[in-house]
Amino acid sequence: MKNLIYICSALVMIATSSTAYAQKDSIALQREARKLVRAGNALYNQNNYGDASIVYKKALEKNSGYKKATYNLGNSLYQEKNFKEAIPQYTVAVENAKDPFQKAEGYHNIGNAMMQEKNYQGAVDAFKNALRSNPNDDETRYNLAVAQKLLEKDKNKDKNKDKDKDKDKDKDKDKDKDKDKDKDKDKKDGDDNDKKDPKKDDDKGDNKKKQDPKKNEKKEQKPQPGKMSPQQIKQLLESLKNEEKKTQKKLNAKKAKGSKIKQEKDW
Repeated sequence: MKNLIYICSALVMIATSSTAYAQKDSIALQREARKLVRAGNALYNQNNYGDASIVYKKALEKNSGYKKATYNLGNSLYQEKNFKEAIPQYTVAVENAKDPFQKAEGYHNIGNAMMQEKNYQGAVDAFKNALRSNPNDDETRYNLAVAQKLLEKDKNKDKNKDKDKDKDKDKDKDKDKDKDKDKDKDKKDGDDNDKKDPKKDDDKGDNKKKQDPKKNEKKEQKPQPGKMSPQQIKQLLESLKNEEKKTQKKLNAKKAKGSKIKQEKDW
């Protein structure tokens, strides 16, 4: 019985000591992670975003649940213009954030990254989420308005493309119908020619020779009613290009500021 008591107490001591060692290891890893984040912040402030990203990733290897390292990694990736990888980092940071202002900043940055990726629907959703957390943020409200305009323009482009496709299909159908009509005419003309007197055809041929070739040239040069001349088509295309340039300039002038990126300090 005494031996059993000694064994039980020994097991309890071992378990307690292993838990203590695990806690010490965890605290040590957290300290290392903090040091790495501070080093990453220093690199970030020197505009050395590539090295900062590497250091933040090392910090997350030490402590995967370190919110500041996650958010700062998103910022450094954004500054590297690696928007695809920045978005999931911001998303994780937002999901773990309890402070509404931190959430708003995270969603704002997601919106900016989505804008850079030309995912305007995603940007609109992100900016709306930011305003839900911080309704008084005028900068986010401005960016939302820009994203909504770009989204609307994108949808109109898609509609116009669909319309153009339908027009092309209709044109192809009309061409096929015209071809069939021409074939039928050719067949009828061929049958009529077989029935006609060959002498009359010779006389018509002589009359054609006697006609002034310059008159025929003039007839050929006349534009058909309802059709545009090549010069008119060229002018129309140039005017459309000029209108597109003006629209693009206006949109560029209204692009989002994208300034909400802030580093999480860890001193």
